[in-house]
Amino acid sequence: MPGRRPIRAFATAAALLLAATACNSASTSTSGSEQGGSARGVTDDSIKVGGIVSMTTSSGYSKKDTDLGAKARYDRANAEGGINGRKIDYLGAEDDGQDPGKNLAAARKLVQQDKVFAISPMSSVTFSGADFLDKQKVPTFGWGTIPQFCGPKYIYGFGGCMVPMPGGTITQSWPEGLAKVLGGAKGKSVAILANDNDAGTFAIRTYKQGFAAAGFKVTYAKSTVPATSTPSDWSAYTKEILRSDGGKAPDAVVSVMQTPYNIGLFTAVKRTGYKGLITDPTDYDPGLLAKSATKKALDGVHVLLSFEPFESDSAQMKQFKADIRKAAGKDVPLNMHMMTGYMSADFFLAIAEKAGKNLTTESFQKAAGSYSDTGTMVGDRALPKGQKEAFGCGALVQLKNGKYEVSSPFKCYEPIPFK
Repeated sequence: MPGRRPIRAFATAAALLLAATACNSASTSTSGSEQGGSARGVTDDSIKVGGIVSMTTSSGYSKKDTDLGAKARYDRANAEGGINGRKIDYLGAEDDGQDPGKNLAAARKLVQQDKVFAISPMSSVTFSGADFLDKQKVPTFGWGTIPQFCGPKYIYGFGGCMVPMPGGTITQSWPEGLAKVLGGAKGKSVAILANDNDAGTFAIRTYKQGFAAAGFKVTYAKSTVPATSTPSDWSAYTKEILRSDGGKAPDAVVSVMQTPYNIGLFTAVKRTGYKGLITDPTDYDPGLLAKSATKKALDGVHVLLSFEPFESDSAQMKQFKADIRKAAGKDVPLNMHMMTGYMSADFFLAIAEKAGKNLTTESFQKAAGSYSDTGTMVGDRALPKGQKEAFGCGALVQLKNGKYEVSSPFKCYEPIPFK
């Protein structure tokens, strides 16, 4: 694999942290520290782990396969003898419905009722349970694209902290990858569109700076699409975007939105006859190809990945595919949510292994404080760096003729300062 550097930021809902703080001010009655010499959720022969995943959402977007990915990794760990002689007792994932209240409720249930040692995976765009879990000293691993994965002592993003923090950096895998596809960024223009919420606002701020630093001319950068429902008419957006480069269309249209929005936007853009590049960070899912309308809307789109593409023939990708097939009981289309669950579980297992036979939250945190490895499917992992900046690598894949092809190889790029 190529040499690795810290990469990628993908921004989302910072404001939800306020809700978490308000809700959790009086919710720390159950201590996460060891009582009577034993850790919560740890017995002589097992470690209890649960997950929190947005399996159902109002838009229809689902991360349910995150649960399958985690199960696949835990199943292999158990088949290999467990972690220091202990099997993983994975309870499965609670569905938070992408709702802040349900996210916090799921966290409380897993800790106070189910008595889990750790939560892995946690995959949602809302993480209102973060403050509670950190105060309860619950090691938590998941999709590190929201601010709560950046800084709290007990919370870890499987790709590191992917949200640029003050004094930190912005990773450049997306703009630099697109520059490769376009034959360079010089003289090329991009238009960036996001939802009208805190996540969208932060995304615009981040990617506007990142694309400009890579040498692109950013002709349009707005977070104006309603976040509560997908528009039925995209003409107002396409009109602005496709005239943004001095009255002509930009070379690339960049969407920082989820699949239902992308389908509508991309369909509308293509109907105008637009021939430029279209890209997003969410639509790497063969399951989307089952419907002809969806397949048509996404054809030609370049999708950003924060992990090694499934098209890779590396030994670890072959192992991932075998593990997923075994856990599912059959061949299933692979998607990025499976990878989220798998690598969240993998990171937790690696640190738990290092913590040794005497597993407590203290020994786990001590092991995490100096953990590092190399050559994983998300790049070189290192802590505590990973709680301040990303450490994965990036790639772009393009949907062509009903299948994904690598358009920019899995690689790491030098970050730039976040301003």
